Amino acid sequence: MFEFIRTHRRLMQFLLMLIIVPSFALVGISGYQNSNDANTIAKVGALVITQQELEQAQRQQIDRYRQMLGEQFDQKMFDTPEARQGILDSLIAERALGVEVVRSHLTVSDLALQQEIAQIPGLVTADGKFDFERYKGLLAAQGMTPEMYDARLRRDMAMQQLSGAIQGSAFAPRAVTTRLSDLRDQEREVQELMLPVAQFVPQVKVTDEMVKAFYEKNGKFFEIPEQAKIEYVILDSAAVGDQVSVSDAEVSAYYAANQQRFTAAETRRVSHILIAANKDASAADKAAAKAKAEAVLAEVRKTPADFAKIAKAQSQDPASAELGGDLDVIEKGALPKPMEVAAYALKQGQISDLVVSDFGFHILTVTELKAATVKPLSDVKLAITDELKNQKMAKKYSEFAEIFTNTVYEQADSLKPVADKLKLKITTADNLARVPVPALGAVPLNNARFLQAVFADDALKNKRNTEAIEVAPKTLIAARVLEFKPASKRPLAEVDATIRQAVIQEEALKLASQAGIAKLAALKASGDTAGFGAGKLVSRRNAQGTNSLALTQLMKADVSKLPAYVGVDVPGRGYGIYRIGKVQQPAQLDAARRKAEQEQIATVVAQQEMYGYVEALKQKAKVKIVKPVAVAAASGEAGAR
Repeated sequence: MFEFIRTHRRLMQFLLMLIIVPSFALVGISGYQNSNDANTIAKVGALVITQQELEQAQRQQIDRYRQMLGEQFDQKMFDTPEARQGILDSLIAERALGVEVVRSHLTVSDLALQQEIAQIPGLVTADGKFDFERYKGLLAAQGMTPEMYDARLRRDMAMQQLSGAIQGSAFAPRAVTTRLSDLRDQEREVQELMLPVAQFVPQVKVTDEMVKAFYEKNGKFFEIPEQAKIEYVILDSAAVGDQVSVSDAEVSAYYAANQQRFTAAETRRVSHILIAANKDASAADKAAAKAKAEAVLAEVRKTPADFAKIAKAQSQDPASAELGGDLDVIEKGALPKPMEVAAYALKQGQISDLVVSDFGFHILTVTELKAATVKPLSDVKLAITDELKNQKMAKKYSEFAEIFTNTVYEQADSLKPVADKLKLKITTADNLARVPVPALGAVPLNNARFLQAVFADDALKNKRNTEAIEVAPKTLIAARVLEFKPASKRPLAEVDATIRQAVIQEEALKLASQAGIAKLAALKASGDTAGFGAGKLVSRRNAQGTNSLALTQLMKADVSKLPAYVGVDVPGRGYGIYRIGKVQQPAQLDAARRKAEQEQIATVVAQQEMYGYVEALKQKAKVKIVKPVAVAAASGEAGAR
């Protein structure tokens, strides 16, 4: 997006919060409540914002981002004073808009409200009628009544009308949007003359004083972070599993007691022939249908193998007739009761008598019958063993976890007692740092809480066990510091060669810069093109491989008089001199992109207008912050405890 967006971050944060944070209170219901000052965060005219509302808004924001970001979600990003202040700002803005809606007597008609509600998916039936019962049910699940939701929606729609009117009044002049697009598209023909840093390296003489000065000035680059050597024990499912076994007798007993789990139920595939007779049909019609059904039954019994052929010709169930009467594998409750009873009484290939249902007369046969079967113990033994072992492990882990936690605390001078008691292995780790290393991922020794415990004063100074830390589900770890090395600085002698190389590069770049500045002045006076490379067209959209620092200076350069020259220190390369010989617009403009940019600019201008309007409303409403968010958060946590 354009530079405007980067330089108006406060505006963009506010607008983002307006989108993320929904309405939290209804003017005239919860907004004008009498609130105890101890519970009030801010006041907007006669309205108050309570600590509970701030916390609710924060929870809703966190829930939204958790759904949006999935595994990449990090709650710490949103649980900060800045994030809470952003939420409070949006709540204040919402209250200020609400006050203006009431003051201006803005209303939403019943018809507009009904049309808005009717757009909620799933509330209009196939025949076009509004399903009011479903509407009430959906609201009840959210703890709301239709009256409450109507009032809230009416208010929100009025606020949208107000904000829409303000933003709709803003416009971005076409001349401005065109000029901005022109600047982004503008191409400049550039030639480069590079004074490489390597050219000046032979001129550099490094002294011991220069090395020492660099060492003292850049000491942080030579620091060795504090490190600890520890021993630790881990209690997890694997450690518990080694101490749990399941006998064959236990497996057999479980198998015998849970036969139904290992039984495949009987399945029946059924076909039928229907001679239709509605339950409301006359006696004569029913008699005629029955006579026809009896004739078909006689035909089927004469040639049972032709059941499918006869069904196709005679059945009046259009769905199954085309399939030879096939109803597929049936389940209990899937067929009318008389049919179900008859179907489950038949053997495979047997033809039923006439079966009467509300649909008429049926002739049924079972085309495929698979009897219930029980899986043999040998087929399920491994699964039963794993299940029983997991049950035992869960119980054993709970017992061991309590022993583990108590022992590392009560016998804090050594990990041997807990290791011996629970048959755990004591492991040693060197060079442990205080801060987690992202590249290591979520391994136990890289857990932030665990590292905090290891580097706590009691663990470092007194060499006592850390508390038992849960670093993952069903994974406890405790450690003891064996050795501790405070943060130190690598000695100068050890880094002397590295520093000399850095000083050479630094001094050579200075020499390149000095020579480049002199060369630049001479070129500006003479206009000479000797030494420059081939020209290439660069723009803000297409750098053509030009260094980003150089490109920025090239596109900012004054080109009222050509050729123009720009000199830039290019890190790692040397001093670059650039000659701008021509400025032009591209032959073909991307009309679609330009239109999109115009819309973006117009949107930003409208948002800026809205931001200014809300700020004016806040002043008009005499907004007062009663309790800063940091204090509010602290008191909220204290209340929770």
